[in-house]
Amino acid sequence: MGKRGPKPGFNAKKRISEVWSPGLAYAIGLLATDGCLASKVTLIDLTSKDREQLENFNKCVGVDFRITQKMNQHGPCLRVQFKSVLFYNFLLSLGLTPAKSKTLGAIKIPKSFFFHFLRGVFDGDGCTYSYWDPRWRSSFMFYVCFATASKTFAEWLQMQIQRRLSITGHISGKKKNILYQLRYAKSDGLKLLTRMYRDSSKGMYLSRKRLKIQQMLSIVGEQL
Repeated sequence: MGKRGPKPGFNAKKRISEVWSPGLAYAIGLLATDGCLASKVTLIDLTSKDREQLENFNKCVGVDFRITQKMNQHGPCLRVQFKSVLFYNFLLSLGLTPAKSKTLGAIKIPKSFFFHFLRGVFDGDGCTYSYWDPRWRSSFMFYVCFATASKTFAEWLQMQIQRRLSITGHISGKKKNILYQLRYAKSDGLKLLTRMYRDSSKGMYLSRKRLKIQQMLSIVGEQL
């Protein structure tokens, strides 16, 4: 019987650089939200319904991992999956852990790359929404939100953003299956979005989210 070939999506021969860059910081943000580290093997998985998200990840880490299909509790989606002892241990050293969703805390990101990391977190588990407030004439409201199952991670993000932009935000409590949400309203949200996307050309971003933000801001005469 011949030797079995590598499983689809695995690429253990190519090493991911651990030298910090905008792209690596963005990729870490994606892994902190949509990623998963296996507990018994050095397996790393990134799952998304958006192919561009996974293509961006591949570009950021400099490896063309195969994008395959999978099923989860939300239905069909896509993923990249690979084994790498060195990169797995690198992620552990930053603060990522197996079964991290409810235990995720501080992540060791160099200060100069924080907003690239935050943009990855936003593309993974963030959103914006807007509406016209009926209580006020011509009052257009919008919010920038980060969702997480870990209150510790939400509090850490809030503290890091406050240190850099002097904006506070608000964390809503978890109820049943609803995640914690760190939210920033209008003026603070604008400060956050402007800074988060300021150097996006040096890293990556999810185009559909950026387009939605641009359309939202155009209503109040602002742009990224």
